[in-house]
Amino acid sequence: MTVYCFTSATYSYLGRARVLAKTVREHHPEWVFCLCLCDVAPPGFVPSEYEDIFDEVISITKLDIPDLNSWIFKHNIIELSTAVKGKMLYRLLERADATNVIYIDPDIAIFNPLNDVLDLLKIHPIILTPHQIEPEIHPQGIIDNEIGSLKHGVYNLGFMAIANVPEGRRIAKWWCERLLIYCRDDPGNGLFTDQKWCDLIPALFENPAILRNPGYNVASWNLSSRPIRIDNKGQIFSADVPLRFFHFTKVDTAGEVMLERYGSDSIALFELLRWYREAIQKEQPSEVPSKYWHYSTYENGDFIEKPERLIYRDRKDLQIAFPDPYRSGPYSFQNWCIDHISDL
Repeated sequence: MTVYCFTSATYSYLGRARVLAKTVREHHPEWVFCLCLCDVAPPGFVPSEYEDIFDEVISITKLDIPDLNSWIFKHNIIELSTAVKGKMLYRLLERADATNVIYIDPDIAIFNPLNDVLDLLKIHPIILTPHQIEPEIHPQGIIDNEIGSLKHGVYNLGFMAIANVPEGRRIAKWWCERLLIYCRDDPGNGLFTDQKWCDLIPALFENPAILRNPGYNVASWNLSSRPIRIDNKGQIFSADVPLRFFHFTKVDTAGEVMLERYGSDSIALFELLRWYREAIQKEQPSEVPSKYWHYSTYENGDFIEKPERLIYRDRKDLQIAFPDPYRSGPYSFQNWCIDHISDL
């Protein structure tokens, strides 16, 4: 029987996905590691030269999502990369040899075996990791982290593990169905992509495991209670337990501010960040333009603005009239936007 592990990414995150895959290989060579690819290769780039590290690469076009172009258009890059997770999860659970399926974000690296996960999946259908496992002490930490969790979700969905048992499949089916319609970055209306949905899992489903080990899913949002140190043998610790995996989310943008705020006095933390930046620079193909995403533009190359995606998502009449909203030219959704969007 087989443990399947997967991530979802675009080509702009291929270097991160390769770093993750290499660290999974190091600590769990017996797992089957898959990439769900939410992109189309840029001109002149040969993806096969960089996909050798993955056991399987599954395109979004192979997930049997109805009206695919219309569905993709309703999402920005973050929404799309998370919306596919439910479909991919359920697809892998349907495989006869799958005992467990584990999702890990592409901007994570594994530093020690995840044996606690495998043990918990023997008796629980799902494992979630909370953003915080200790109450914050400082006022700024309450705002950044506890209120942040209330806004964006109690559990970080950079990681999820599901056992291939009836209750695990029931959770996966529910989550998949919600993400196909409601994977939106809209905290004001109670939605934050795939993540906020999982606040409901302990209420709706039986026997979930909440993994509170401080070595799992360490990131900028919990560094205030999980200091990083490295011993003289090179072992990395978080809050005095071995670091299992670190979530390097937004290390060059918003996450950088949080890392500085909660880890500026940690030489070990910044050694970890230096290693990660060098690793992804080595693994990211130079042929892929910075911030590239095939689905960010109409077919003529013009950038798709946020209001254009939102009005298409919210109006069924436009979806019916323009089943392929990426088209350019006469009678296209792009032209409709030119004529109407400034009036809204």
